[in-house]
Amino acid sequence: MSASSLVCAAALACALAPGLAHADEVSEVQALLANGNSAAGLKKVDELLKAKPTDARLRLQRGIALSLLGRNPEAIEVFKKLVASHPEMPGPYNNLAVLYANQGDYEKARESLEKAVKANPGYATAYQNLGDIHARLAEKAYAKSLSLDKADLTLPLKIAAVQNIFEPGAPARTSSPQPAPSPVTSPVTSPVSAAVAKPAAPAPTAKVEAPVNEALAVQKALEAWAQAWSKRDIWGYFAAYSPEFKGRAASRKAWEADRIARISSKKEISVVLSDIQVKLSGNTATASFKQDYRADALTMKNDKTLTLQKGKTGDWQISSESSN
Repeated sequence: MSASSLVCAAALACALAPGLAHADEVSEVQALLANGNSAAGLKKVDELLKAKPTDARLRLQRGIALSLLGRNPEAIEVFKKLVASHPEMPGPYNNLAVLYANQGDYEKARESLEKAVKANPGYATAYQNLGDIHARLAEKAYAKSLSLDKADLTLPLKIAAVQNIFEPGAPARTSSPQPAPSPVTSPVTSPVSAAVAKPAAPAPTAKVEAPVNEALAVQKALEAWAQAWSKRDIWGYFAAYSPEFKGRAASRKAWEADRIARISSKKEISVVLSDIQVKLSGNTATASFKQDYRADALTMKNDKTLTLQKGKTGDWQISSESSN
């Protein structure tokens, strides 16, 4: 579900409720909201509603303006009253689903979206949002199953597959057809992330041996690895390793399954590196450092040594690791 969902729903509702507010009045409010002038849009729509308090399209714009301003409880009440008085309008159902999803209530979001597509079977945005909701519900079910059966290594892979729908390596959100993007963040795709957001680890001080540029590149690769691990960004974590890396596992696939299970089972992870020393030999680098690892109630401090290889693209990736 993209940030444009709220605005798109408004435009659709206008088409389904002719003869209520004048098109130019609604368009004026829509333009203010699309250009980021949410407060002005709300003020304008409130003025128009004084003369036409029951106008469905103006009420819808008011709910959207409240949503854009972060006044979600008020917006929910507006949309709930609107679907009660105009059940034939799919837009308010879609917007309710967006706000319910923002609260993590995917069941309510699913119910609202099913009513939206029932009201208008051709409503593509609602179908896309409904697909996202079902994916989130599947993720919750897989996570619950994993908590009951940690020996099933297929479950972490399924969870990771669902998470990758919403947080791929280079996420791309659906674009808005409006003149300017809306400031609203997509409640379905963004607020519920598998990764626990934590402040980035402080940049370690490296004791670098020449050449400086390559040593700094190695240090940055280490920082990215530690930060991906801290954020429980499994794909960023895997990208820090060379494709051939498999640790002590029988295969790369087995290693990935083990790491997914270990990382996804933690609520919070913090990895801080210090006293980094980098030694270079051609396209091979050896990095030694102290690692402070914290995961939930567990705390470990140890010395670690990683060997990194420089790939054809110039990126440094971990090829082996050992702890003291």
